[in-house]
Amino acid sequence: MNIKALIPNFFTMLNLFCGCVALVFVSNTEFELAFFFVSLGIFFDFFDGFFARKFNVAGPLGVQLDSLADMVTSGVVPGYVMYQLIMDRKNLYTSNLPLQDQLFPYLGFIITLGACYRLAKFNIDTRQSDSFIGLPTPANALFFTSLPLVADYFHNEIDLGFSYNKWFLIGITFLSAYVMNAEIPLFSLKIKNFSFAKYKLQIFFLSISVLMLIFLQIVAVPLIILIYVLLSVINNIVNKKASI
Repeated sequence: MNIKALIPNFFTMLNLFCGCVALVFVSNTEFELAFFFVSLGIFFDFFDGFFARKFNVAGPLGVQLDSLADMVTSGVVPGYVMYQLIMDRKNLYTSNLPLQDQLFPYLGFIITLGACYRLAKFNIDTRQSDSFIGLPTPANALFFTSLPLVADYFHNEIDLGFSYNKWFLIGITFLSAYVMNAEIPLFSLKIKNFSFAKYKLQIFFLSISVLMLIFLQIVAVPLIILIYVLLSVINNIVNKKASI
């Protein structure tokens, strides 16, 4: 038996395990621990691919396992978080509300459906070997699992009225499903050799991200993901104009 071939799959299973644990914490509305385990799962997700390439043991089984694990950690968990947020924000646990209000929280799982479609599409898309087209599911998961922590962070300082608005929550839910599957090229974060001229955008983004994490802490997480998408869109426009 090739032990090296088992190492990437072991990290994939750790990713899946973290996703399962995160679901338990979301059920108990312990969002901080849920965010921690989603982050840990994404960390393990990085290393399964790293070791598969390093040991040259990448194969179809690993690809399928990776997608299935990501489906839980980066698909089901953020959808469940949004379900809980909408339930909590509108006090929808009461059974005497109109039927449509009781059904609103289930729209949070649109995130899960969008993630599922993206993961399936990613497996057959040969264009995404070095960069991404559409927002990767791990980044989307970090965005949504960090939202309740951001709201709690500002709870005693600023009244984040939008975070209590069901239409805002439902709106970003549908937007995320679109952004994950949209034909939006996102610049690669891989820096193969230190060349400021070649990787100035990546270096700028990573530098800003580090500074934001230092000074803004958890608040930086959704902002970093938004900046990544916006910079990619701007970069696409600039490159398109330059090629004309």
